[in-house]
Amino acid sequence: MTKGKLIIIEAGDGSGKATQTRELCAHLEREGRRVHRVSFPDYASESSALVRMYLSGAFGGHADDVNPYAASAFFAVDRYASYRTTWKKWHDAGDIILADRYTTSNMVHQAVKIRGAREREAFLDWLYDFEFRKMGLPVPDAVVFLDMAPEVADRLIAARAAKTGAREDIHERDKEYLARCHAAYLALAEKYGWARIPCSEGGAPRPVAAIHEDVWRALAPVLGNQEETK
Repeated sequence: MTKGKLIIIEAGDGSGKATQTRELCAHLEREGRRVHRVSFPDYASESSALVRMYLSGAFGGHADDVNPYAASAFFAVDRYASYRTTWKKWHDAGDIILADRYTTSNMVHQAVKIRGAREREAFLDWLYDFEFRKMGLPVPDAVVFLDMAPEVADRLIAARAAKTGAREDIHERDKEYLARCHAAYLALAEKYGWARIPCSEGGAPRPVAAIHEDVWRALAPVLGNQEETK
């Protein structure tokens, strides 16, 4: 049986991941493709309990208060539970899985806690082995990095918080940490061959439709037999 495709939409906070995942899902559905959306962390699941504690500051008020190996384990367990209970059957059946974040997020958000290049590479090797070999999670077929300038993302995060009244998590509150994450995204996108899609221009977000067109074109070789975006 042919496995399905696992496509990851990856980005920093406030960069439009959920919007672009939704746009891509709708486009594929219009083509009659079998497609399913998943999102990480899976806040509705009991498996995300440690993730929620970590992000709320229960283990310390700063991202660096929890070492990258421990924090990555929290997120990995949540992904494993989601895979085994929800989307493994779809992936095994040959369907397309669109994930808003995945192991790729830990590659960025936890690796930036490690300042030494050699130690950071050792962490990335450990994470790959832990999730994809030891835990048996599927390796992504493609990763799309939505590249939003940090200063633009900061404004969008603040506007969202003001509108919803939601409290920023320990990642979102640390602007210096977010800037380090953006630099790490750029480096890892080049290292692993992720598709990089610019999402801001001239200090403002690009239109959603324009970003989607770029995402669609970038994924055409992986998904196959897709129409040209007009």
